[in-house]
Amino acid sequence: MNKKLGFGLMRLPTNDKTNAADIDIQQLEQMVDLFLEKGFTYFDTAWMYNGFASERAAKTALVDRHPRDSFTLATKLHAGFFNSLEDRDKVFNAQLEKTGAGYFDYYLLHGIEASMLPKYEQFDCFNWLLEKKAQGLVKHAGFSFHDTPELLDQILTDHPEMEFVQLQLNYLDWESPWIQSRGCYEVATKHGKPVIVMEPVKGGTLARVPQEVEQLFQSHDPKLSVPSWAIRFAASLPNVMMVLSGMSNRAQMEDNLSYMEDFQPLTEQEVSLCHRAAELINSQIAIPCTGCSYCTEGCPQHIAIPRYFSLYNEDMREHLEEKGWTVNFSNYAALTEKFGKAGDCIQCGQCESVCPQHLPIIENLQKVSAHYDH
Repeated sequence: MNKKLGFGLMRLPTNDKTNAADIDIQQLEQMVDLFLEKGFTYFDTAWMYNGFASERAAKTALVDRHPRDSFTLATKLHAGFFNSLEDRDKVFNAQLEKTGAGYFDYYLLHGIEASMLPKYEQFDCFNWLLEKKAQGLVKHAGFSFHDTPELLDQILTDHPEMEFVQLQLNYLDWESPWIQSRGCYEVATKHGKPVIVMEPVKGGTLARVPQEVEQLFQSHDPKLSVPSWAIRFAASLPNVMMVLSGMSNRAQMEDNLSYMEDFQPLTEQEVSLCHRAAELINSQIAIPCTGCSYCTEGCPQHIAIPRYFSLYNEDMREHLEEKGWTVNFSNYAALTEKFGKAGDCIQCGQCESVCPQHLPIIENLQKVSAHYDH
């Protein structure tokens, strides 16, 4: 049976928490070896992951150390990194060089949404991808997607040659009016396109849930970890072929492997528990950020946007009117020694233009600044 867990090479272990590109290769190699040893084969990277260092790390930890037919490798072309027909090939050829893979098993047009689609169409990227497939450089052609079910339906109608879709899908976003996980999943299924799931744990949000949600899960099965519910929710959907988990250390990987090695789909009762958990979490989350960090790459003020949002979310759950102060004030101060403060935002809008969650980042940074910048 096909193992449904994929290793997302996006939030890799690092030697320096303030430098995503400083990857802990030794730990990554151990994680890669364990993943393959347990019968899992799917690895997902992209041009800009881990400060543009992920694809080269895939070469060092995976490609150079294991037979090419023992693993499946996926990477992507993002609209932010090409401005001509020639640029597409420059990126692709650089990816072949960086990974040393020879070919890509899965190749995606990256993060399609309404604002980016015209660029992919203007530079004929769908046909370009099919040419790569005809040349044997790509085995399977598809795209990742962050927008409405209606737009997804249009794209799959216009481009039936695409073989699969990668979607943000988790129990928190299943009925979200912004992400619309369920609606997008249903459109992909209607078109007969298998789904690869990204953000099943919503950037760690569904690993650190409110206490009452943790108790809800624990009372049903104390052996299962909190994040296991999120990954199993996604993997239980019939049209899901792969669930990507951005594992940041060996412990996270061992936990994921423990329940995905002999995966059992959720029962109806367990699915209901997940929907109940979503209601509880949604009532408490201030800023639904997944920590993808797309917003930080081009920030002129070098603001650690996802980290600040994470601290703020924790504090908003802490009932500050009772506490007054939390350790996150110190954590924030420590981060501002290396990064710009939330209040340093110049409202250029670069972050909002690339946010897959379509968050009002500028407005949220003002809230963070009002909270921490004294």
